Amino acid sequence: MNAVTREMRNLSDAPTVSFVLDGREITAPANETLIEIADRLGIEIPRLCYKAGMEAVGNCRSCMVEIKGERVLAASCCRTAMAGMQVTTNNERVRKSQQLVVELLQSDMPEREYTRHNEVDEWAVKLKVGKPRFAPRPAVQADLSHAAIAVNLDACIQCTRCVRACRDEQANDVIGLGWRGQHAKIVFDMDDPMGASTCVGCGECVQACPTGALMPARDVALSIPDKSVKSLCPYCGVGCQLTYHVKNDNILYVEGRDGPANHSRLCVKGRYGFDYARHPQRLTVPLIRRADAPKSGEFVMDPNNVMQVFREATWEEAIALGGGTLRKLRDTYGPKSLAGFGSAKGSNEEAYLFQKLVRLGFGSNNVDHCTRLCHASSVAALLEGIGSGAVSNPVMDVTKASVVILIGANPTVNHPVAATFLKNAMRNGTKLIVMDPRRSELARTAYRFLQFKADTDVALLNAMMHVIIEENLVDTKFIADRTLGYAELVKNVQGYSPELMAPICGVPADTIREVARLYASSPGSMILWGMGISQHIHGTDNARCLIALALMTGQIGRPGTGLHPLRGQNNVQGASDAGLIPMMYPDYQRVDNPKSRERFSKAWGVPIEQLDDKPGLTVVEVIKGILAGSVKGMYVMGENPAMSDPDADHAREALAKLDMLVVQDIFLTETAYLADVILPASSFAEKTGSFTNTDRFVQLGRQALNPPGKSRQDLEIIIDLARQLGLNWTYGTGVKAVAAVFDEMRHTMPSIGGITWERLQAEDSVTYPCEKEGDPGDSVVFIDSFPTPTGRGRFVPADIIPADERPDTEYPMVLITGRQLEHWHTGSMTRRSGVLDSIEPDPVASLHPVDMAALGAKPGQLITIESRRGKVSLYARADESSPHGAVFVPFCYYEAAINKLTNSALDPFGKIPEFKYCAVRLTLGGTPPAQISFGGGQILEPA
Repeated sequence: MNAVTREMRNLSDAPTVSFVLDGREITAPANETLIEIADRLGIEIPRLCYKAGMEAVGNCRSCMVEIKGERVLAASCCRTAMAGMQVTTNNERVRKSQQLVVELLQSDMPEREYTRHNEVDEWAVKLKVGKPRFAPRPAVQADLSHAAIAVNLDACIQCTRCVRACRDEQANDVIGLGWRGQHAKIVFDMDDPMGASTCVGCGECVQACPTGALMPARDVALSIPDKSVKSLCPYCGVGCQLTYHVKNDNILYVEGRDGPANHSRLCVKGRYGFDYARHPQRLTVPLIRRADAPKSGEFVMDPNNVMQVFREATWEEAIALGGGTLRKLRDTYGPKSLAGFGSAKGSNEEAYLFQKLVRLGFGSNNVDHCTRLCHASSVAALLEGIGSGAVSNPVMDVTKASVVILIGANPTVNHPVAATFLKNAMRNGTKLIVMDPRRSELARTAYRFLQFKADTDVALLNAMMHVIIEENLVDTKFIADRTLGYAELVKNVQGYSPELMAPICGVPADTIREVARLYASSPGSMILWGMGISQHIHGTDNARCLIALALMTGQIGRPGTGLHPLRGQNNVQGASDAGLIPMMYPDYQRVDNPKSRERFSKAWGVPIEQLDDKPGLTVVEVIKGILAGSVKGMYVMGENPAMSDPDADHAREALAKLDMLVVQDIFLTETAYLADVILPASSFAEKTGSFTNTDRFVQLGRQALNPPGKSRQDLEIIIDLARQLGLNWTYGTGVKAVAAVFDEMRHTMPSIGGITWERLQAEDSVTYPCEKEGDPGDSVVFIDSFPTPTGRGRFVPADIIPADERPDTEYPMVLITGRQLEHWHTGSMTRRSGVLDSIEPDPVASLHPVDMAALGAKPGQLITIESRRGKVSLYARADESSPHGAVFVPFCYYEAAINKLTNSALDPFGKIPEFKYCAVRLTLGGTPPAQISFGGGQILEPA
């Protein structure tokens, strides 16, 4: 099945019936269709409008069969089995009907072969249909207005698979069937050109189209690929499985696979954001900074003119200089003078080996990655409250929930495929409650939308808990049997009545009461949250409140319940699991726990004294350490702190002061521009490895392309650098090295102990925890107990803590940062993807129309945003989703790096910066953001 688009039929519970199919006695469920039964038995019936997983509509009439005693033929896609019926799929009457339908449709096909997957032509060959006898219809002008999708309606047979893909599967409601009779045609919105419509470019319609009427732009699907490689999407934490179709070492196009997290669906990034791998600016040779190019935090970067700053080097020279200098700094200034930033975009094996290098080669725990900037506070609260930083239930459980709370997240932008399952669930009766200062697309169809004031999460959530306790909606047995600290929580929330909190959070008291009752009393309630919860100085308190809501109502440990922080990057869960954080070894075993140190000293074959017993520095603390003079050297793999860190000018100043900065990446990022040594690495499609998605699915990504030029596999680079630091590692090369590292991981990480490399290759995806070989893996956890010392969950009360920096007369507005649909993180990949960058080419600031009018600005005009740390100029966009008094800006634009403005104040527990709230002022005009050699919608030919 492609998806949960409606209440699914349960074939196992249906009564069985016996009937005759092509002379054979058949027993089948009474609610199974004839075409499904035939497919199961290997009997081929033509079909065009029918596609497994979609609602059957029976409008093409190519799947007709004869049922004895009935005057007319029947559409096998719509008829279910009945006792005693006699069905024939292949007699002369049936074949003539099928042939005529296909001949009529083929006569309207253009002579040009729009796609090698034209199912009309394929069925014409199978049914031995000759040259059509009928006149074709008039030609239809192609619509090439969309950057990703070409529309050729002269090849359209009006099967409506695209309509169902858009409306039922992805629930985007863009495509429809307009007009009537001979004028009927597929339309986009109100018969707009596709490029001017509300299409989000997910490409589900392209994947569904049987004729090529909808296909990837620029005819890329016309070429026959040399090979097709099963792999994964490199972007968000949903972990969509896909297939790369490759020709001449270039990816032609991408199709979704039926993976457990996506069921063949993709978003615009997963389907069209792959050509960055062959961008002309790929780093293909090691680089060393020129002696006449001193480092400075104030720079203008041009990746097309690398040699103004760097010179080419051999691998031997670059590794010796980078690794050798780091070793000298360690030996001179001590282990804590070095730090490493790994990558949430890399594989589990790379994350594991990177943290091992830092802990053994550098000699400290100064290792971190972007989880510090995403969900560090969520993980801190989860470990404290329930003993695990992972999600309790997969996203797909929203289809089993009666109520879903979505707070501080915008999945239609950040987790688009996950959002489609939320939309499917709503259509099947699930009540979605959206809580957010910004009005997301999902708020339009949600059961309730609570637009609370930014920074008032604790006030709102404590008010909900007050109602649940006051009205005795708690699960007293669950609290008594499985929790600790409830009395303290009750005492804390006594002063948080909805009536008192309503003026603070901006949500009416009656609404708070209704939502609290709904969540507490439903058969199954689930909470999903994003970085709107975590990226505050009170982010850990926000997450503590969500955990408390689940514990007091017993809404955890069952399908359709639980807690799910939506992971941002494709492997941020796996990288954290693998120990790429400063206070934990792999599987969240604390570095200051003597038993953990003893376990890893044995596993890694080193004396226990060699392992640092103090937690290391986090991302922001490392930056402060550089400026304080205590951190002298860094190794950065696939991270871009010069763009992603708060107060980015401050971060750039720090990076420029390092004695040695080794950067391993695929492009000259802003961070790489400040490097002393650059090591050219492999892109996602150029490596094999395991990746763990937001649902705890450990999945296999396979190599589809060769690294260009002299660039190398990331894992091999880490191993070579480790040898320079005195570590004699012998993992091998290529896939053998990946398998060897994975095997070492599973023997040090009980959560994946039962997953062998061979099993992962065979199954593509295995859910953890999977502690013993042969275990199926648990998609729902905490069923009977929590992985805490007592087996109980812990309530942790939270009180209101205001943001570190609030608006005032000088800086009267609030800045909220985040991502946008077409671009990813700091933009180093997606802004070099021709399709994605042509859809969103310019830096924009989203303002409520009222605030825009007050500023005197019009959409598209240049405005300047300024905080106490810096200012940027970019283009205004009218957006009613932004609340009054706030401006939203994506952080992916190097020419308008919004993190120059954000506040580096930290949550005291998760050590995460307050990205989601700082004070700014807006003025009209400014210096136009200067694009250099990428961005701006350029579609460049592959290197």
